[in-house]
Amino acid sequence: MNRSSTGLPRRGARLLAGVLAAGTVVVGGSTGAVAADPGGTGSAGGAGPCAGSGPLPRACAQPGDLIDVTLGELHPTQAVLGFDQVFYKLGRYGSDRDEAAGGFNKRFDDWCETNGQGEAASVRPGARLDDPASFSCTVPLGQETEESIAPMKTAVIGPGGKLYLTDGHHTLTSFLEGPDGSTRLPVRLRVTDNFSSLSTTAFWQRMTAEKKVWLRDENNKALAVDQLPDRLGITHFRDDPYRSLVYFTRDIGYEVPDGATEFLEFSWGSWLRGKHDTAAYDLTSPGPYLDLVKSASKSMAALAPDAAVDDGKTAAQLGRIAEWNGGKKETGGEFAKLGKPLTDAKPGKLAEALDYKSRVLRAPACTTKITGVRNGPLTVTSGVTCADRAALRGPVSVRAGAALVLTGSTLEGPLQSDRAAAVHVCGSGVTGPLAVSRTTGPVRLGGPGCTANAMTGAVVLTGNTGGVLLAANKVTGPVACSGNLPAPDTTGRANEVHGPRTGQCAGV
Repeated sequence: MNRSSTGLPRRGARLLAGVLAAGTVVVGGSTGAVAADPGGTGSAGGAGPCAGSGPLPRACAQPGDLIDVTLGELHPTQAVLGFDQVFYKLGRYGSDRDEAAGGFNKRFDDWCETNGQGEAASVRPGARLDDPASFSCTVPLGQETEESIAPMKTAVIGPGGKLYLTDGHHTLTSFLEGPDGSTRLPVRLRVTDNFSSLSTTAFWQRMTAEKKVWLRDENNKALAVDQLPDRLGITHFRDDPYRSLVYFTRDIGYEVPDGATEFLEFSWGSWLRGKHDTAAYDLTSPGPYLDLVKSASKSMAALAPDAAVDDGKTAAQLGRIAEWNGGKKETGGEFAKLGKPLTDAKPGKLAEALDYKSRVLRAPACTTKITGVRNGPLTVTSGVTCADRAALRGPVSVRAGAALVLTGSTLEGPLQSDRAAAVHVCGSGVTGPLAVSRTTGPVRLGGPGCTANAMTGAVVLTGNTGGVLLAANKVTGPVACSGNLPAPDTTGRANEVHGPRTGQCAGV
C-alpha cells in the first residue's frame, strides 16, 4: 500500500491530525496492513505485533491510514439502502452514454474518487474495475491531497481485525452489483477508528455511543446488531424509499455540509417520514416521483436553521439549503437536471434509476417464511416459500405450481424444481446440484436487484418458459442448459464457471 497523504480530509480532520503528523504508513495488499506505531505500543525496534516492515494484521491500522480491501471483506453498519439510488448508479454504469458523449463511464470516476485518486484520467478499451491496471486516475497513488482524500469511504477496525464500513454502502454496493463487480473487486478505504482491542459487546456499545452504526429498519423501527447484514450486496439489505428520496433532493432541499455526520441522509429520511407519504406516489413513474421530490425538498428548505430534525440535529447541521433549488425556478437548477427524460442527451438521475428499476424482477409475496437453521428435507408443494438469511441443511424440492425464494441463505443439499411457478435464488450459497426444469414463471439466479450466488455442483436448466436470468454467479461444476424459451440471459454479467458449459449456456 502507499503512504497516506499529509493532507487532512474535512471529516474528522482534528482526529487524524496527530496521526498523520506522526508519519503513519500503511503498506500491503488486501490480506493485511502495515502501520508505523504512533502510540508507541510496537516501535520499530520492539517485539510488538505491529513492529517490523512486513504485512501485518489489520489490527495494526491507525486512524488516517489508507488501506487496500476487497468488497467481500466489508461488514455493513446499516441494514437499509435507498435502492433507487443504487439503481441510478447501476443504470449509469451499464450504459454507454458517457462514452458516446466522449467521456469515461461513470463507474471509473466513482472508483477513482472512492480510492482517493480524483477522477478517471484514462480508460483502455475493455477496462474493468476489477483490473485497476486497465485504467488510471488523475491523482497517482502516493500523491493524494486533502481534497482527494475527503470523499473516500471510511471503515472502523473491529474485533479480530474485521472491517466495518461506516460510509459508502450505496457506492460500494453499486460497484459489487455493477458490470464488473464481484466480492474480489479492490478498493481503498480510510480508517477512522481502531476498536480491535474491544470485546464484541464493548465494540458495538462503542459504535452505538459514537453513532457509527444505524440501527433502524426500513420503517424506522429499532434493530438489534445481529440483524445487520454480514456482507455487501443489494439482496442483503432492505429498501427504504425515504433514503432514496433524500438522495434525489440533494442540492435541491439540502447540501452535504463540511464535517457531515455519518448517516446524515437517514436523519433527513426520518424527518420526511412524518411529513410525506411515499406510498401515495407511484415511484415507478417519473412524473409522480418528481412531484414527491419537489414537495419533500421544499419542506426541507422551508425549515428554520435551528429546527430540530432528528436525534438532536438541526436543519442547519444537516445541510438545509438556504434557498430551494439554489434560488432557481423549477425549470432550472438541479431540479430541472433531475427531471430530464431518458431520451435527453444527459438524462436525469431519476430517469436512469427508473429505467434500471424497470428491469428488476419482483419476487412473489411469501406465504411461508423460513429463517435460521432448518435441518432435513424441505418440499414446497404450494404457495411461495421464502428462506431469508436461513441455513437449510437437506434437499429442497419445489413441486408444480409452487415457488421458492432463497435470499442471503445457504443450502447444503440438492435443489430440484419441476414445473414450479417461480424460482428466485439471490445472494446465496448452494452446495449440491441445482436442477430447475419447466418453470412457468421467472427463474432468477442473479441479475438486476439479485446479488450473485456461489454454487458448488452441477447447474442444469431445462425447458423453462418464464425467462431465465443467470448472471455473475460463481459456479464450481458443469452448467448445462437446453430448451429454455427464451435462452438464459446473463444481463451482460458473465458467470465464473469452473467446469464445462454446454447447450444454451455454452457462452454464459
